Amino acid sequence: MINQSDSLLVFVYQPYLLLLTLFLLALRAYEKEFRFVSMDTRLKKQYWACGCLYLGQMVTGYGLGWTAPVLPKLGDINETPLDDVISEQQAALVASIFFIGSTIGPYVSAYLSNLKGRKPCLFASGVITLVGFIMLALSKSLAMIYSARVVSGLGGSVMFIINLVYIGEVASTNIRGILLTLTGFFSTLGMLVIYVVGPFVQYSVVNWIATALTVGYLLGVYFIPESPVFQVMTGKIKEASENLISLGREKEIDTVVAIANQEGTKSELAQFTEIFTIKSNRKTIFILLVLNILQQLSGFYAIILFVTAIFDMSGSNLESHISTIIVGVVQMVAALITPLFVENIGRKPLLTYSTAISTLCLGVLGTYFYLYDTSHPVADKLQWLSLTALIIYFLSFSVGLAIIPNAFAGEMFTSNVRSMGTSISLTVSWLVGFGVSTAFGYMIPAWGAAVTFWIYTGACALAVLFSVVYVPETKGKTLLEIQEMLSK
Repeated sequence: MINQSDSLLVFVYQPYLLLLTLFLLALRAYEKEFRFVSMDTRLKKQYWACGCLYLGQMVTGYGLGWTAPVLPKLGDINETPLDDVISEQQAALVASIFFIGSTIGPYVSAYLSNLKGRKPCLFASGVITLVGFIMLALSKSLAMIYSARVVSGLGGSVMFIINLVYIGEVASTNIRGILLTLTGFFSTLGMLVIYVVGPFVQYSVVNWIATALTVGYLLGVYFIPESPVFQVMTGKIKEASENLISLGREKEIDTVVAIANQEGTKSELAQFTEIFTIKSNRKTIFILLVLNILQQLSGFYAIILFVTAIFDMSGSNLESHISTIIVGVVQMVAALITPLFVENIGRKPLLTYSTAISTLCLGVLGTYFYLYDTSHPVADKLQWLSLTALIIYFLSFSVGLAIIPNAFAGEMFTSNVRSMGTSISLTVSWLVGFGVSTAFGYMIPAWGAAVTFWIYTGACALAVLFSVVYVPETKGKTLLEIQEMLSK
């Protein structure tokens, strides 16, 4: 007969067993996937180019997770590099000021990528990011940390956007979805690295690790080719054809040339105008704006920011750094399995079903917090359910609404407005996310956790409905076929 303590152990370890099972299944699926793609050695240059950019994605994830282990250090007189510990208000500004740089970055990338090329813009993003982390490592004043966070946000956002643009233009049609969605995996891997290492090393070491990763990214970018789409847009047809052949895409030369020639190189004003005057771009910006706004209104990033408090509210006795590691592992596993489904199941079904599961989990969490806040006797028996629902929420949301919009951004816009369109959608997303994350701290004491999570449930449910009605399926389509579909 199982006693109460044994039963509790089963419930506590259920989420971890689920993660382990999914991770093993993902590894098994990847073994089959790479056994297939490895047969085509012509694609190795694509994999090499994307692999270099994935290191950049790790850097962006590392920067996003930076506050989790660092803010406690800045609040500890024995660990802070400053003369005194920071206040709660100063800590909030250290975290949020990152978004100031992030909102500037998209427009820098949109301008530079079409003027100078994708590769120079990638290199510039690495240099800016490198400067930001060096400034952080050497910081002795709060003002310098603020400045470094703005610089890091600028470099990270440029890097994130141009990585997506470049991979979307270099990758072959049949593997483009996998290579684009793998960016999410490496971003979460970067977050996991800082979650695992950050609490146990000195403040300066946290930043020097990021510096080393960024140097590796810059070395990789130096050797990758320019985007063939940009080469065609600037009239370098011969170079673009040779580039496509070396990338194993000789069958797609005519398609790439047709897309780029159709769009050409235009002024920034013309590019901005075409986002709203060309039907396919207009549909794309509408879809991405709604998805990104609902993504933030669903509370995903607010929950990540306050995950320690939420774990505490759910009855978890885990230490704060352990809870952040759990979040990192969950997101990494989710990002790992997403590419396996993107080309097989498709973008739309994956987005719809995963968001539906997220809605259910948020509803369960809201109901649990209602029972907990009203001191219902059943609440104590359901602590395992709240923890499990939270972990499944991170899994399902990370598989769909957190990643799929990025894949859409890399393949649905016309080439000449891809940077600008992605910039607009991400800027709106980050601004809404900043507002939602700030509001979370006021909503919990004013309305309670139950109402807060039910509001998130409603936004997530709207995302399911929107996915069913408006989101198109781009699985297996070339960039030209996607444009033709969206133009109807």
